Amino acid sequence: MSSEQQIELISPSEPPSIERELPRHPPTGEPINRELPPYPPARELPPHPPAAPPSPVGSTAAVDRSQSPETGNRRLLPAREAPPHPADGTPLPNVWIYDGYAYDLTEFILQHPGGQFFIGRTKNRDITTIVNIFHPNPEKVKRRIQKYALDREARPEDIHPKYNAPPFLFKEDFNGWTDTPKYSFENKEQLLYKIKARINKPDFQQQIARQDSLFDAIGILLFCAYLATQWAFLDANAQLPAYLFIPAIVILRIALSGVGHYLIHRPQIGINKVLANIFDINYVPLALVVTDGHTLLHHPYTQSEVDIKKSVFTAILELPRYYRIPVHSFHKIGHLVAGMFIRIADLFLLTFKIGAKDLYGSWQFGVPHFLGSLGIHLLLLTELVLFTLNGAFGVWLIQFIITLWISTFMIVASHDFEHRDADDEADIEIDWSKKDWAAEQIRNAYDLTMIGNKYLDCFLSAGLSPHRVHHVLPQQRSGFANILSESIVREEAEKFGIKWVEPKNFFIERLPRLFNNYLAVPSRLAKENKFGIIKEHIHPQALAKTLEYAIKGWTGVGSI
Repeated sequence: MSSEQQIELISPSEPPSIERELPRHPPTGEPINRELPPYPPARELPPHPPAAPPSPVGSTAAVDRSQSPETGNRRLLPAREAPPHPADGTPLPNVWIYDGYAYDLTEFILQHPGGQFFIGRTKNRDITTIVNIFHPNPEKVKRRIQKYALDREARPEDIHPKYNAPPFLFKEDFNGWTDTPKYSFENKEQLLYKIKARINKPDFQQQIARQDSLFDAIGILLFCAYLATQWAFLDANAQLPAYLFIPAIVILRIALSGVGHYLIHRPQIGINKVLANIFDINYVPLALVVTDGHTLLHHPYTQSEVDIKKSVFTAILELPRYYRIPVHSFHKIGHLVAGMFIRIADLFLLTFKIGAKDLYGSWQFGVPHFLGSLGIHLLLLTELVLFTLNGAFGVWLIQFIITLWISTFMIVASHDFEHRDADDEADIEIDWSKKDWAAEQIRNAYDLTMIGNKYLDCFLSAGLSPHRVHHVLPQQRSGFANILSESIVREEAEKFGIKWVEPKNFFIERLPRLFNNYLAVPSRLAKENKFGIIKEHIHPQALAKTLEYAIKGWTGVGSI
């Protein structure tokens, strides 16, 4: 099956359904060009018809389809005041928002060729951007989901204010209704469509499929080498010295995490539900959570308030600067020993509470995600135990710290998050509807180089070396596919006046700046109160924050 067939929302085995044409957007009065059309003027929504109270979070209770307000032409989400942030457990309707209108995709969870997870997890979110960027032919998707339309416009209460994600990932006043970028994909002259027209040609897709297979084969060999390297060190007869073992295992962990990076972008079906958890092998993420946060929040909404990657490492700035490396390392050891297992159990219990049917279609389709997550973290914990029993805890700790910190800095190296801090504080209003989504991805992402060979760099950078193509084409299944596609993306981008800058060297151009931004600056408390360096480290509030941070790693909940 081709990659296009795997992610299309059309199932060839199903009988064709009656399709109804989408109403057109109101004319803007402007000629079609590469400038995206502005929003049509907002008008007052019709009164909310009386209805029964909304169903509980995650409930499969049917949403009333009988009320059909006179909506006229389709338009983007109106600017209405968002509702207050509801407390946990507040009932929300079974609604997915597309192009300003409400849909109930509950029945579609089990039918989605890309896996149940991506539909179940996007309930009470706006999926317009996600549908348009992840599918080769979004028009088919639009026609397919019409059978699930509720025949009404979206309302603020349809969107979960915190996207059903941990609140600490967002700014305090974040609200999904008002802060989600409203990109417009109506203009077919956008960069994304030009790139897709070339990428989706059958002959090029065949080349991509070959690159994906090669990438997968190398991934299998890397995992075999990973196990063999640890066996060679722990086996007294092999006598692999520590000075060779440490760099080898660090490289293998980062490379395998790069394999996992692309697995979480693939359809979450079959064995991939288990294998995608290899992403966690570098001690940093929890794929059970990151498949949502990275794939569905970071990629569609890069550098917006929805992009949780902007704040993924900023909590460390609460710590006094000289405590950061040891305390964060202790925090992550806590994750390894206990925190990840507690978080996995917490998510498992949450699935019981909400209902597996609405998240995964059924337990049958949800359990493999949990088994894969539990399996990789049991492997990591077993390694720690074996190294300790063999008197090699020091060697394990050195490779752990090197892997952890290089991997952590790689996460934030591929975007200029440190430069954006000032912009965020200024609270600049952005009209996302006038921005070209693909152009924004290229402008806001860096390609990384490690040693200069693109294919080796793909693994040495955890899959981040071909990063601009990866952001424009997040549905592609491997780093090698992105390398193959780079010339097309670059050529089309240059036609739009976008300069294709050279990749940045991770060790020379990015690491020193990141080190200064995350490790060398005073803590937030010290900045706000103008503490000297000594007071920064001994102030009671600073010590309390440090202790809290260290302990959170061992509890998992609230830190993953």
